Amino acid sequence: MSKSLKQLEEQALALSVEERAQLADSLLESLRSSTSDIETAWADEIERRIAALDRGEISAYPAEDVFFDARRLTR
Repeated sequence: MSKSLKQLEEQALALSVEERAQLADSLLESLRSSTSDIETAWADEIERRIAALDRGEISAYPAEDVFFDARRLTR
């Protein structure tokens, strides 16, 4: 943990229970919005990949082959 993060943690723990709850809620909400951005980006990527597959620009690789290769490489 960085020194500044440790100091921030100490300051947060000095807050009242209600203030800590508000801070926790605010921090969790900031993570939710980041997660939403990530989910949106993945949805866009999925759509691009499906379209490329439909146009024949890329080919599919069967999951069983992927897992076989993964097991072979990890042995």
